[in-house]
Amino acid sequence: MLTIGSLALGVSDMSRAVAFWTAALDYVPRGGLVGDDWTVLVPAGGREGAQLALGLSESPIQEEPRVHLDLYAGDAEEQAAEVERLVALGAERVDWKRYPENPDFVVLACPDGNRFCVIDTSRS
Repeated sequence: MLTIGSLALGVSDMSRAVAFWTAALDYVPRGGLVGDDWTVLVPAGGREGAQLALGLSESPIQEEPRVHLDLYAGDAEEQAAEVERLVALGAERVDWKRYPENPDFVVLACPDGNRFCVIDTSRS
């Protein structure tokens, strides 16, 4: 049976991407290794969680990507605090034209432009 091993993101600047995602998620490079064109990040301290693989890519950013990360916050207050923390780390707010009325998510872009959402899970 197959299982998902890693979620992979294309990045244009490996050191910048590693710095952002390790701080954003409290992850560390697997085995302490940061490659020039490929790095796998894992939860710090041996916690369980999905791996995030970062691969050097020259492909353009998709304005409305078909695949993206959803990061979960426990409630609206935590969501707001996490959005501000991520923006302080270098993420940017995305002017998302597809927001529904009263959304439970906020769309951000990492420093490489990859879109991701911060979800208020108390509303689901």
